[in-house]
Amino acid sequence: MSQSDRSTQLASALRAAATHVADLVGGGCALVFAAVPGDDSREAPTRLRAAAGFAAADAAKAAASAALPLVDDAIAGADRRLAAPLPELGRRGAAETIVLPLAWDGRALGALVVGAPHTLTKSVAATLTSYAEHLALRLDHARIATRASEANAPAPPVARPAPGVAPNPGGDELLRLSEALFAQDIELLRSNEKLGKIEKLKNDFIEKMSRELRTPLNSIIEAIIGVLAGENERISDASKESLRTALDEGTAFQRTLQNILDLWRIKQNELPLEVQDVNVAEVVEEAIFSVQDSIGDKPLEIVKDVDPALPKIRTDLAKINQVLFLLLENAVKFTPKGTVTIGAHLEGETLVCRVSDTGIGICADDRQYVFDEFFQVDAHASSAYRGAGLGLSLVRDLVVLLDGQLSLDSDVGCGTTVQVELPVERA
Repeated sequence: MSQSDRSTQLASALRAAATHVADLVGGGCALVFAAVPGDDSREAPTRLRAAAGFAAADAAKAAASAALPLVDDAIAGADRRLAAPLPELGRRGAAETIVLPLAWDGRALGALVVGAPHTLTKSVAATLTSYAEHLALRLDHARIATRASEANAPAPPVARPAPGVAPNPGGDELLRLSEALFAQDIELLRSNEKLGKIEKLKNDFIEKMSRELRTPLNSIIEAIIGVLAGENERISDASKESLRTALDEGTAFQRTLQNILDLWRIKQNELPLEVQDVNVAEVVEEAIFSVQDSIGDKPLEIVKDVDPALPKIRTDLAKINQVLFLLLENAVKFTPKGTVTIGAHLEGETLVCRVSDTGIGICADDRQYVFDEFFQVDAHASSAYRGAGLGLSLVRDLVVLLDGQLSLDSDVGCGTTVQVELPVERA
């Protein structure tokens, strides 16, 4: 294979990599900076080689210029996950920016800049890191193949070996190995492109399924409420109890569908903020009232710890209401007995909300995954504790949408504390 053919294939592979990464983060954008064979200048690792997710080449170039300081840092070995995204990445990178070094065997080869339209889960972030390593290996293979090709090229007449002396086969073998690895890389890229398409189909299916199920479910719930409210004497007590159970089940399912839709809308950047005056004490009271049915007959007490001097603040009422309800609901679910404490106070211009429980707790290995979609704390959790594993994922995305921070402290048998910190203005 000629050097020209290798350069063409490498350029194609880098473009495919940028496209795949943009798809991987849910319709984002990507920039690949890399040193390629034939460019041995010091600036080579900081040159833009491929881009995806931009409306025009000029937009990609503008984003690349803005990202150069971050690329320099990444090449120096510091990967960065930015809280504030680069404005030049546009709508597709509106939520988060990740800059990853492309390095192999201690050699800096470039950087990968990724813009995401929504906050990335830890699993997706980990996949990006692995993909950056794969891309760095691909670049290193190209470098080795070029050197092997040069080493194997015909030498000038004055440098030809004496007759009867066999040439060193090492260069040939290295070249064959590198080309075999290159073929594997191309196959991996094709597989990754298929995975990206499958991910998009899955998201579309979830969104359509949730919307299609919600309409008939609402009708069923309204019909049950109508029958129970009618106080029909012909309905036995046992039948009324069955209807109440069906109502509880339907309402729980309705909340799950709404959580799925909200998660999807956040990922699509379709859940806007609506800032207004908010009385946090009233929001806490409403959250406590909303989880009373979940407590049932458990020996469980909910303790309110709200600063009595807490003033009204300006934030998104619906979203902070949803965050506190989901945290409280999760704490009640995993606390068989004891107490659940919900508190709120201001620290400067930051609202600090904390939900603590004396429940089953979370082991160290699971703590890093509890905010991931559909995660359950153990293999039996889905049957022992009802739920789809979406509540804390939605909390995470809502907190990020509000420019806040989320932390968790827990251990098995010692309960769990989740703290939310949100920047706010006093009303």
